[in-house]
Amino acid sequence: MLQEKIEDGIIIATFANAPMNTITGETVKDLKRIVDKANTDDAVKGIVFTGAGKSFSAGFDLPMFLGFKDLDEVVGFFNEVEQVYIDLFMCRKPVVAAINGAAVAGGLITAMACDYRVAKNHPKIMLGMTEIKIGLGLSIVQTEIMRYGFDSDRKFRDIMYFGQMFNVARARELDVVDDVAEESELMDRAKKVVTSWIDNPGRAFMMLKESQRRPVAELMQKRLREENWQDGFKIFFNPDTRKALEMVKAMMAK
Repeated sequence: MLQEKIEDGIIIATFANAPMNTITGETVKDLKRIVDKANTDDAVKGIVFTGAGKSFSAGFDLPMFLGFKDLDEVVGFFNEVEQVYIDLFMCRKPVVAAINGAAVAGGLITAMACDYRVAKNHPKIMLGMTEIKIGLGLSIVQTEIMRYGFDSDRKFRDIMYFGQMFNVARARELDVVDDVAEESELMDRAKKVVTSWIDNPGRAFMMLKESQRRPVAELMQKRLREENWQDGFKIFFNPDTRKALEMVKAMMAK
């Protein structure tokens, strides 16, 4: 789930699904509601995402993945997810990720859909995309979000194909995060970005963002309409993939 509160006119949306703040179907619905609120409520200046406890988000919930009964159920879930993440990517207001802990897989995808990423300065915080190591790929929208956020096909290749985790210092070197802040300053830094971008005459930020990101969103929609992306989700029922998912699930439960 996502907990929501308003600070200084900014929605603070907190991933709260202990212990790793995984993303469930309920979280996706909360995400849509929060983005819709930011888009339609003039009093809202923007959104800051963060995580409860010591994790930002470890990505989509593995028990949920393992509980899918058939391909139709998987496709139905991700059809909703794809549209919600396009909405997040195109949110009219500034969206900042305040990465307070591990941001992995879907957690990092969420952060990369934001306009700006500030990470807490801590040597144990790890970020990464480990899908390849458990036999999963990315959906169309997730792929385009990561390609856009990583800023080059080569960076996408290196991060996605090797599936390695990296610390905050390395994330800053790779420009995966835009800024690093001490824990006491993390949220203030994130909120300052929101206000410095939106509090300009005519809220010109919104026009600039729309113009910059619209072609990418249109590409996402075109690919969803024209490509047979559904068959790719058969991977969820591959025995080796399911074995890897079960293993990771067991490790996370310890």
